Amino acid sequence: MSSEVKTPTKRAVVAAVQLPSVSDLELETSLNELRELAKTLGFEVVGTFVQKRASFDRAAYLGVGKREEIRQFIQGEADTSREAAATDGDPQEGEAPAQAPARRRTGVGRAMRAAERMPHHGAVAAREAAKAAAQALADADTRRAAFVLVDHEISPSQARNLENELGCDVMDRTMVILEIFHRHARSNAARAQVEIARLGYLAPRLREAAKLAGPQGRQRSGVGGRGAGEGAGEADRRKIRDRIAELKEEIIALDSERQTQRARRQERQGLARVALVGYTNAGKSTLMRALTGSTVLVANKLFATLDTTVRALHPESIPRVLVSDTVGFIKNLPHDLVASFKSTLDEALEASLLIHVIDASDPGFERQLQVTDEVLAEIGAQDVPRIRIFNKIDQVGLTLEPAEREALQHTRDVVLRAQYPGCIVMSAVREEDIARLRQAILDFFQRDLVEAEFLLPWSAQQLRGEIFANCQVLEERADSEGAYFRVRGEDEVIRQLREKIG
Repeated sequence: MSSEVKTPTKRAVVAAVQLPSVSDLELETSLNELRELAKTLGFEVVGTFVQKRASFDRAAYLGVGKREEIRQFIQGEADTSREAAATDGDPQEGEAPAQAPARRRTGVGRAMRAAERMPHHGAVAAREAAKAAAQALADADTRRAAFVLVDHEISPSQARNLENELGCDVMDRTMVILEIFHRHARSNAARAQVEIARLGYLAPRLREAAKLAGPQGRQRSGVGGRGAGEGAGEADRRKIRDRIAELKEEIIALDSERQTQRARRQERQGLARVALVGYTNAGKSTLMRALTGSTVLVANKLFATLDTTVRALHPESIPRVLVSDTVGFIKNLPHDLVASFKSTLDEALEASLLIHVIDASDPGFERQLQVTDEVLAEIGAQDVPRIRIFNKIDQVGLTLEPAEREALQHTRDVVLRAQYPGCIVMSAVREEDIARLRQAILDFFQRDLVEAEFLLPWSAQQLRGEIFANCQVLEERADSEGAYFRVRGEDEVIRQLREKIG
């Protein structure tokens, strides 16, 4: 009899410093995003801690008081226990009565109170020892969380100090994104690009570790060992540099192969190419599936798509349009990741038309617009023609009553159309909206088509399939000399057909 083994849920808390320049709405939007990133990694977020400060704490990002508050929460010191309350003394000064029992349960409370009666330096040392004891005694099953996710990129020393004080693992925003990319990358190119970014992130952390190791990090040179005077950290950094160089060579080779594939596609099918771009989880993959009839992954997770997918617009059109899905953008996307995924984003740079997908149900959609525009400018695609698509209009006001929800969606629709002329407000799950978007794409590519007339002799009927494949046939009739065609197509395609017909 087999039993299913369940993986325990990883619990985490989210922490952030709100600087004076950050509004409450911007902060909440960013925190919600980090919670969604945590969800993508399989974390259960059990708490959120925010501290308003003029600047980040140089030593540990958060201030002393907030760090202590998080530590108490993580170690479960805010739990109540009547049995524990009967075994030890009163709460500490400034401590809620409910906070004392869990400390007493571990015997740490007594040590901390004794420390208060010691001379200053001895008291500090005793309190630190008591905290260390609390962290050691806190069972992983009784802890409220095993990870702290920080909503900024922090330095290696800040991360180390936070981990030492809180007694759990600390992941900053960059590390969370890198881990998601690492798990979701499927193609060789995506994996290589992610590994380069991860190694670049780890390099300064190794320098921090080398500082902590001190002279012990040195090792004498010898056969098969490190070079003369080369420390463990230096050897690791050298390995990282060598590995990054290998990966870059691999990416160059893969890029060359992709360029060849693109050139072949362009020779066969022209330059009618569309790239879906936009913020992560804005609905690009759902649109891709609806427009092309493909089976690309659709998931309500951030960064569900990392690899480029190219499919033909369905039903096929004249000219044949290729649609590509791209990796989503996000606020504070690590610069190394933008650089690493440039080959993937080249799909946007080489496209004739960009479909910029925005989540209309997100109150902070202006931020999505800004972030996408910044990344497109960074890769040099700011001048590529684009159509703005405000997707998920059906998700606006889901918690409201049907009549109120419909009124709110209508108002949002009207406001967006007025604010962004030429945009399309839609839902990727409504067939009529997909048909409207498809027609907008065809209108863009068919605006430069020309009409032509020619006679295809009976002796050249082998070209008939090529005519129907590359042109829109408006009229066809036959006589004794051959088939007469009136078509609409690209000027270059028609010129080539005329040459073949003679």
